[in-house]
Amino acid sequence: MEQATIPRPVPSAAARGLPPGPRGPGIVEGVRYARDPHGFLDRLRRRYGDVFKISFPIVGRIVYVADPALVKEVFTGAPDQMHAGEANATVLEPALGPNSVLTLDEAPHLRQRKLLLPPFHGEQIGRYGELIGEITKREMESWPVGEPFALRPHAQRITLAVILRAVFGVEDEARFERAERLIDVFTRRVNLVTHLPFLQRDLGRWSPWGRFLRARADLDAFIYEEIALRRSERAGGADGAGDVLSLLLGARDEDGEPMSDEELRDELVTVVAAGHETTATGLAWAMERLLRNPRVLERLRDSLAAGEDDYLEATIKETLRARPVIVDVARKLTRPLRIDGYELPAGTFLFPAVAALHYREDLFPEPHEFRPERFLEGRADNYAWIPFGGGVRRCIGASFAEYEMKIVLRAFLERAELSAAEPQPERAKIRNITVVPAKGCRVRLDRPLS
Repeated sequence: MEQATIPRPVPSAAARGLPPGPRGPGIVEGVRYARDPHGFLDRLRRRYGDVFKISFPIVGRIVYVADPALVKEVFTGAPDQMHAGEANATVLEPALGPNSVLTLDEAPHLRQRKLLLPPFHGEQIGRYGELIGEITKREMESWPVGEPFALRPHAQRITLAVILRAVFGVEDEARFERAERLIDVFTRRVNLVTHLPFLQRDLGRWSPWGRFLRARADLDAFIYEEIALRRSERAGGADGAGDVLSLLLGARDEDGEPMSDEELRDELVTVVAAGHETTATGLAWAMERLLRNPRVLERLRDSLAAGEDDYLEATIKETLRARPVIVDVARKLTRPLRIDGYELPAGTFLFPAVAALHYREDLFPEPHEFRPERFLEGRADNYAWIPFGGGVRRCIGASFAEYEMKIVLRAFLERAELSAAEPQPERAKIRNITVVPAKGCRVRLDRPLS
C-alpha cells in the first residue's frame, strides 16, 4: 500500500479554542455538501487543515478530523466520552429504534454487539454464498437487452432478497413478496422527515410523519410475526435453517438472558437499513467505476477467468475508497476533549471525515485515479481506509458486505457484457445518509446473458 506515515506536529501546551472552518450560513454549506458530498470535505481539509469545523442546518456545529492519527484517537477513545449511539440516534432512532446497536452506547451497546457478531463472521458467512449467487442470477434474468437501465435498483433487489432469505429466513413466497412491499414503502418514507424535527408531527393520514409512522407500524407487524413464527418453531424442536434470526433467538448474553422481541425488531430493521441500500450502492459504484476505467475492467475479467480473487477484492476496496457510501461517522462528546491542541466542549459532534481521508494524496497517491493495484501493494492503514468506521463501532456486517459484493460482482462480470449508458462519470447524490450514483448507475446490456 503506497502510504506515507507523516509525523504530526506536537501541539502547543496551551489549548486552543475551536478549530478553523467556513463562516458562511449553515444552509450555504449544506448546499455545497449536497452538490458534491465526496469532494466537499476534502476541499475543507485542504483549506483549513486536518481538524476543521462547519455548521449545518438542524445539526449545528460539527468538528471533523481527517488525519489517521487523530481518527485513531477517536476510534480508540473512551466509549463513555464519545457517544456514537447518541450521535446516530439524532437521525436514526425514529427508524431503527432505541435498542439498535447503532443507537446504543457503552455497556448496552457492547451487549448487543456481542450477541450480533457470531452470525456475521467466520464460517457462518460462507454458508450464504450459494444463496447469494442464486439470487443474483435470478435477478439478472430481468435485465433488458440493448436499452439503458439503472443498475442500482436491481442491486437493491438482490441485497434485499439476501436479507429476507439469509437474515430473516423468509421462505414462503407470499410472505416474501409482502416483506418486499413493506420494506420498499418504509425505506421511501425514511427521508428528510427523520432528519428534520419540525416535520415530526402527525398531522393526519397524508402528513409526512403520519405516512412514516404507518409504514413503520406495518413493517413492525410483519417483523413481530416472523419472530413469533420462529419462536414457535424453536419451541417445537426446530433449530431453524441457519438464518440470522434463528441464531439470534438462541443467543444469550453473559447473564444468560436472550434478546427481547423489541431488541430483535430493532436489530432486524438495522440490518435492513445498514445492509440493504449500502451494499447495493457499493455495487452500483463498483460498476460505475469499472465501466469508465476499461484497463481495470479488463484486468479484473482476466483475473476472474484465471480463478483469482485478489484483484476482485482490491477492486471492492478501491471502490469503497474512491466512492465511500458513507462520507463520515459520528461521535458526540459527553465531556470536554482535547484533540490536536483544540479544546472541544461537551456536546460537540466530532466526525472522522471518511471521504477526506480517502482523498489524501500522502495516503493514497493520485487519489482521483481508480487504481485497485494500490490495495495489492500492501494493507491499508486501519485508520486511513475507513468505509465501515472503526474501533468497537466498526460495522458488524462489514465482512458480510464485502463477501456479498464479491459474489454479486463476479456474477455481473462473468455473465454480462455491460457498457456505460453515458460516457461521463455519474455525479454523487445524497440519499438519506448514503451517497449514491445520481442516475443509479445507468448501463446497457449489450448482448443476452451468457
